[in-house]
Parts: sequence; structure tokens; C-alpha cells
Amino acid sequence: MSESLPLFATGRAPRILIVRIGAMGDVLHALPAVAALRAALPAAHIGWAVDPRWQSLLAARTEQGSALVDTIHVVPVAAWKEKPFSRATRVSIQSLRRAFRANEYEMAVDLQGTIRSAAVGRMASARVFAGRTDPRESLARLLYTQSATPRQPHIVQQTCEILSAAVALPLTPAPLSLDANPTASLWATAQLAPFAGVPVAVLSAGGGWGAKCWPAERFGQLAAALASRGVSTIVAAATDDNPAARAVVEASSGATRLIACDLPKLTALLRRAQICIAGDTGPLHLAAALGTPVVALFGPTDPARNGPWTTRVRILRGPQSKTSYKHTNAPDPGLNSIRVEDVIHSAMELLLPDR
Repeated sequence: MSESLPLFATGRAPRILIVRIGAMGDVLHALPAVAALRAALPAAHIGWAVDPRWQSLLAARTEQGSALVDTIHVVPVAAWKEKPFSRATRVSIQSLRRAFRANEYEMAVDLQGTIRSAAVGRMASARVFAGRTDPRESLARLLYTQSATPRQPHIVQQTCEILSAAVALPLTPAPLSLDANPTASLWATAQLAPFAGVPVAVLSAGGGWGAKCWPAERFGQLAAALASRGVSTIVAAATDDNPAARAVVEASSGATRLIACDLPKLTALLRRAQICIAGDTGPLHLAAALGTPVVALFGPTDPARNGPWTTRVRILRGPQSKTSYKHTNAPDPGLNSIRVEDVIHSAMELLLPDR
């Protein structure tokens, strides 16, 4: 490490910027570390740079009810990528830089480790810019003024190590509660009303890339098999025309239906569901953060590093799976070896723990 921030030398609460732009699961994995930071420094001003799709997650609170984040800085990455040289993009970047500087951050911490996130964090002009020694994209390291090498296996623990080293305080992942949006809560109650008295499983067939996706036709077979056991299912997706979700419904022979929902609505659904069954993707980690039991279907990514955090869980991963974080669509043989019967057994263990 190089220079460290004298957090208490200025006589005022420290001002710290968290950079974790996306994706959903990664933002969720960063929240326990920031909850620990809030508990250790309750008077700190904490900002967070995040993709607009995930900003509702930042309404999370500590177990004691304190807000994790004071200021949310929206980073519209998709719009910037679509028109990188447009006047609108230049104006947006300039506006973000002004907002950072108006908040006078003394420290920025890059919890993402990409060139883009490092460039965003650098815009804050904080005296200390911290990250990990081995970021996802090695060039990001050149923009940091200090770095840390995590030793723990899980990404939640690693994130806490990076933040702990940055602020020079011992931090361990802390519990938190996610926002219960009132409008979304009413919507979810109405959506689940037809299933009153019946356990509901939320299925999510998507994934960050194709190799992380269990076949849609097996999700459909799973829905039919669960229905025969008295368990209703819904397939959650961002839009009505999501190809994977529609394929699940078609393969289920009418046993399930698709529900399109944004992030607050998905949160409300998962909060009320009895179980979530998904691959290594955002909805799985959202369910875990809400305390909903999960059956996690893993392929190329390592559940020891990326598995669900703090919930009852059954993790299935075929022995043929080899750990890789390359964004490939080639089917993963280990993931594809997971049978519908294996998933049913795990799901029923969670739904009927005393049997």
C-alpha cells in the first residue's frame, strides 16, 4: 500500500465513495461490506456510483435501521456505450464529475476492478483511491493509489477485506435489510393471491452469459414436476418477451407462467416466495439477501467464491464443471449434467425440512 487516509485527522466525518456499478449480484455482494463500514463509521458520508438499474438496492439499511448510503451517483453505462462520442454522453460524464467533486470525497474505493469502474472512481479526485491488487482488468490497478490482496474465499469476504484495508479498520460482513417498496409490495401480493395456501417457487432461467444457464426445457420440466407435488411456480423476467423465460413456460405444459417485473417488484416477489431456483445470477443472490431459501445451479463459476450468502441453500454443481469466468455461451457440461430429479430433491428438502 501507499498512502492511507487519516480518517479522523480532519476533525470531521470521512467522505467515502464506493464504486460498484454493476451487475445486480455484484452490487448485492458488496452491500454487507458497506453495512460493516456504516456500523464502524456511523457518521461517515458514503456515496455509491451504480448503474441506474440497480440503484433501488442501495435503499438497504443496517440491522439497526441506518441507511447504508447517503448519496447515489447514477452511472448510465448502457447509454454511454450506445453513443460514446455524443454530446449527451459528454454532458452526462461532466455532470457525474461535478457531483463527485461537490461531495468532496476524501477516499474512493473501486469494488469492481474494471478499467471503466477505475476511470469512474478516478473522476472523484479523491486523495486516496483504493482497489484490489489483482483487479478483474489488470490496467485498472494503474489508477489506484493503494491496493489490497484479499485472502478469504468468498467475494463478500473479499470485498470486506478491500474496504477494511482502505479505511484501516477491521470489518467483517454485516447483516442488512433490503427496502420493501410499498407499491411493489401491493403488486406482489396481488400477483401471488391465486396461490394462497400453496408454496411458491420463483424460477429464474437467465444468466450473465450462456454457459451459466441451465437448459430452459429442464426448468419447464421442473415446473411441471413441482406442480405435481403441490408447489406452484412462476418464472420471473424483466420483460414479457424474454426468450429464456418464454421457453421455460412453453416447456412446462402449462404448469407455470411468466411474470414480468422490474427490480422493486422482483424484490417483493422473492420476499414472499417460499423458494427460488436459479443459476448464478442476480435473482438468486437477491433471494439470498432477502433470506428466501434457494437452490443454486452452478456451472463455470465457483460457488465457494460466488455462492449465495446468508440463507438456507442447496448448491448443485456437476463434477465436470471447471471454474472459468470467461463470458462464453458454450454449454457447461457440469451444469448440463444436473438432473431435474436432483433439483426437485433439493427443493423439497428446503420446503419440507422436517421430512
